[in-house]
Amino acid sequence: MAKQEYFYGTGRRKSAVAQVRLLPGNGSIIVNGVPYEELFPGLEHHRTIMQPLLVTDSAGKYNVMVKVAGGGVSGQSGAISHGIARALLKADENLKPVLRQNGLLTRDSRVKERKKVGLKRARKAPQYTKR
Repeated sequence: MAKQEYFYGTGRRKSAVAQVRLLPGNGSIIVNGVPYEELFPGLEHHRTIMQPLLVTDSAGKYNVMVKVAGGGVSGQSGAISHGIARALLKADENLKPVLRQNGLLTRDSRVKERKKVGLKRARKAPQYTKR
């Protein structure tokens, strides 16, 4: 049996990390052994995950296998999108301008700011009383 070729990409968003494998196939997306529609019920998350495939016209060409851990639903969908974009880049270097133009190769570095001492949250201070 011949070894099946696949393309690998790692995506990150907030505290979520996604390991993405792109295999030639019919377009199914499996996340942690489950179809992505079951894990991500929101339509916005579906759009986020599919965006790199739709932008590059690769929607029916690859099967996507994903292992994702950490973070919440939004962070995980963003990490999957980033990982798919990176894997597509390894599959075909000519897709780089299209992916870059749509902002899919840039790692979104925004994370939650830490809570500071003497404050209620990162920036919210207790109410000031004059008397």
